[in-house]
Amino acid sequence: MTESPGAEHPLPRIVDRQTWQARIDELRVKEKAHTRAGDALAAERRRLPMVEVDPQTPLLGADGPTPLIDIFGGRSQLIAYFQMWHTGRPAAEQCEGCTFSTTHIDELSYLHSRDVSYATLCQGPYEESSRYRDFMGWTIPWYSVPSESVDRLVANRHFGILVSYLRDDDRVYETYWTTGRGNEVMAPSYGLLDLTVYGRQEFWEDSPEGWPQRWDARGGQFRLDGRPTAQWSRIGAGRDDDLGTSADARHQPHQH
Repeated sequence: MTESPGAEHPLPRIVDRQTWQARIDELRVKEKAHTRAGDALAAERRRLPMVEVDPQTPLLGADGPTPLIDIFGGRSQLIAYFQMWHTGRPAAEQCEGCTFSTTHIDELSYLHSRDVSYATLCQGPYEESSRYRDFMGWTIPWYSVPSESVDRLVANRHFGILVSYLRDDDRVYETYWTTGRGNEVMAPSYGLLDLTVYGRQEFWEDSPEGWPQRWDARGGQFRLDGRPTAQWSRIGAGRDDDLGTSADARHQPHQH
């Protein structure tokens, strides 16, 4: 590793282009093996059994109570992210990890073209959480999971799961779920950061000595100056982050 004048951290070794390309070619073999291993896992995932779910499980949306089967929008498949919610807390204190994941979901036409719908099923009251959705500018279908539906859908797991469903006429089945790092498929920012020389800059990463590592993996990596990171551009655009969580919330200035 070499240090350039004024550099705050070490830099990779500098070589000629031929040497550099040779190293990339070596890595590419491993990358292709990794891709094929992912393909094999996806093939195994497609062969999993499934479990039946009550299709009339009620959710709450903009039009009031809505059964789970209607969330499919007539399509045969549904991907749902179960977003965590801290009831009664302001926007700045809402789940930074869920905000990170959901902020990346925008264009649904490619899912729709393959007969797949997508929705966020939020843990909190619809009125509060939908205000958060509007503040963030999210356009994805949004529903709240009432308390009587939690056991049917979450089933001894926790909010923060990503779930795949299949509809067969008037019956609904859960075919797969994941959480934790499995949710990273929602967020291409991480995949792009993995292509950079300094990576995600998180403490757990295996990086050369002196490489910048600024964030933990317990939520701090998704927060900046006291808020989920993605909120700052919304605040900068002048959006109102009042979720109606306190009587005097409208009269409190934003904390920048």
